[in-house]
Amino acid sequence: MKRILLCIGVWLCATGLPADEPVDKPLFSFGVIADCQYCNVKVAKTAARQYAMSTKKLAACVEHLNRLDLEFVVHLGDFIDRDFASFADVVPIYNRLKADHYHVLGNHDFDVADEQKAKVPGVLGLKERYYQFRRRGYRFIALDGNDVSLHAYPAGDPRVGQAKNYHAKLPKGTPAWNGALGQAQLAWLEKNLNEAKRAGEKVILFCHFPVFPKDVHNLWNAKQVLTVLTRHPHVVAYMNGHNHAGGYGKLSGQHYVTFKGMVNTHETAFSVVHVHRDRLEIKGEGRQKDKTLPLPAASKKAGD
Repeated sequence: MKRILLCIGVWLCATGLPADEPVDKPLFSFGVIADCQYCNVKVAKTAARQYAMSTKKLAACVEHLNRLDLEFVVHLGDFIDRDFASFADVVPIYNRLKADHYHVLGNHDFDVADEQKAKVPGVLGLKERYYQFRRRGYRFIALDGNDVSLHAYPAGDPRVGQAKNYHAKLPKGTPAWNGALGQAQLAWLEKNLNEAKRAGEKVILFCHFPVFPKDVHNLWNAKQVLTVLTRHPHVVAYMNGHNHAGGYGKLSGQHYVTFKGMVNTHETAFSVVHVHRDRLEIKGEGRQKDKTLPLPAASKKAGD
């Protein structure tokens, strides 16, 4: 037994891990919340979306996440359901997070008066509507799926007219409440993906709207976005909200994860993503289920 323990100790020293450190400890972890979608309105107890309960759910979520060692937390859009005043109730709760915390813009975040639409990114602490940041060999890219949309700009803004023309050319029945990435954002995305490749970084993307598998909730130009992403094998995952039921798909070795909406039912939903060398481990809370996402190198070894 002593020889076995000695061998384990020698191996741990060789790997650079402290003897009391778990061998399978993640490189880092981050929190994910989707569709808090708060609004102080009364609904039936049996209603699918319990808007007013989101403050309590978010507070409990923040308290839970603050007990963990997280690199950051991201909310995947639809922080509110309607009314600019709703932000005043939930922003202070979210800002109690000890870890760095980010927002992705959702369609309901713009369900405010026309004169307040331009203020939405600022109230969420965003200097840019789409952006990127780096953590420990990863580049995280936050996209704005409302870039081309019918809801993000005030009436009379030329971008509304452009979005109407865009939507008119889409297949009949395409929902008006989705949106698309504009050409400038697509070019910016390609640039950042190329920079990440040169830097040897893996990439995880965040957006409110899904792009895969095919679904009524997807970005208007999901196919165009997928064409860009699947050219870059260092993109390992795309994470989004919007479809409150959740979902998953895998394409070209890349994971496409739709997280369940916090606002639905009397039970919460949020996650912690543990980043390992060979996989992403999603630890769900409430309605969100656990899931293991093998990273490309691991998939090849497994014959995927």
